[in-house]
Amino acid sequence: KAVDEVMKHVHTLSGKNDGLVPMFISTNSGQFTHLGVYTLGARADSYYEYLLKQWIQGGKKENELLEDYMRAIEGVKQHLLQRSQPKKLTFVGELAHGHFSAKMDHLVCFLPGTLALGAHNGLTADHMKLAEALIETCYQMYAQVETGLSPEIVHFNLHAQKGHKDVEIKPADRHNLLRPETVESLFYMYRFTGDKKYQDWGWEILQNFNKYTRVPTGGYTSINNVQNPSNPEPRDKMESFFLGETLKYMFLLFSDDIDLINLDKYVFNTEAHPLPIWVPA
Repeated sequence: KAVDEVMKHVHTLSGKNDGLVPMFISTNSGQFTHLGVYTLGARADSYYEYLLKQWIQGGKKENELLEDYMRAIEGVKQHLLQRSQPKKLTFVGELAHGHFSAKMDHLVCFLPGTLALGAHNGLTADHMKLAEALIETCYQMYAQVETGLSPEIVHFNLHAQKGHKDVEIKPADRHNLLRPETVESLFYMYRFTGDKKYQDWGWEILQNFNKYTRVPTGGYTSINNVQNPSNPEPRDKMESFFLGETLKYMFLLFSDDIDLINLDKYVFNTEAHPLPIWVPA
């Protein structure tokens, strides 16, 4: 009930832009702050994920959640989607006071999986098309990097330049924290399409985690520099989400048992905890 109250409140707030929401809500006024800045990356990502997942978890009864989700995806298409050069990768950028930035956090790679989950639950087929385009981009965020591991943030090239890749990495953004989002989306894509390439991509990523982040004495470490295979600069720090999410989604991706967490019976929260879908009595 407490969560329900919050969602109902957010549903009524002004300051949205075609379903996209600002990143912050004042705990005093209950209103959006920092108006005009829209991202699907850090601090905003889970809002969009939970619109769909709460609707599914509640037995598809709460139409306000579905309406907000559908409107938000339209907002993404209208304001945040662009294509890079030279490979014409579809990516989700950011909008700040009307100015588009070709910046995409690795966190945004949750989106192909969420879109695929929506399409699986009867939403429009073009969501699945967009999911397929975005998961290709998320894979390229690994494949176009020297270690085969994605940095925390990439910037996409919008203009064709000779010798340039689609993905540009700034020195402050070239760390990898063993995040789960791309593997999570690979799991959803494989589960719903059966296309083995998603398993292959996940296997490649796992091999690169093993090569550049595995610690001989046990465990895995975040690294400071995905662009330097000879010294990726290990941080001596393993985030708990590597075990709790990244490896869990790897395990599920490599399994062909659809009843190993059946997605018609369970919905994952954003930390990869499976929650039962309520079946109305």
